[in-house]
Amino acid sequence: MSTELSRESTETSISLQLSIPGKERHLDIPCGFLCHMLDLFFFHSGISVKITASGDIEVDAHHLTEDLGILIGRALLKELESRPLARYGWCAMPMDGSLALVAVDISGRGQFVWDGCFLSSSCGTFDLELIPEFWRAFCRESHITIHGRLLAVDNSHHGAEALFKGIGRAMKQALASEEELQSTKGVLT
Repeated sequence: MSTELSRESTETSISLQLSIPGKERHLDIPCGFLCHMLDLFFFHSGISVKITASGDIEVDAHHLTEDLGILIGRALLKELESRPLARYGWCAMPMDGSLALVAVDISGRGQFVWDGCFLSSSCGTFDLELIPEFWRAFCRESHITIHGRLLAVDNSHHGAEALFKGIGRAMKQALASEEELQSTKGVLT
């Protein structure tokens, strides 16, 4: 089973298909750096995805990045309905001289807590301040809490790569099947 969603606005057009677990990834996104980071996340999380996206990247990548976060988060939330999961995951992800520390809680209370700085303002034409924007939109729509911290950064590309890979690895742990709901309250949120 998979979840299919689309989002159309005057700024972006996105369609996606997402399933858990899975290995297939097809990303048609007109922003090379963002496409690369999302490919890393999906690979390491064990989530199959097919995304076709376009947007007003002649302005900048902000609308496309945020809308991708919104739609991917919504699809993941739908895919997780009624699944007992491990709920928690974490990862310390090295990428050469960079190191990201990440923790995930599929809690029903979405937020992205970020502590990190990149050495440059962009990678290629991609504005790195959009990375936290993507994860905030994703967390808000998926109802997942993610803490991300860059402990060391040797260059901005490696720092971003460590973060996306680390979130993927932590997500894979959190998505593991469990026999029962992982909450003493009996509900999430």
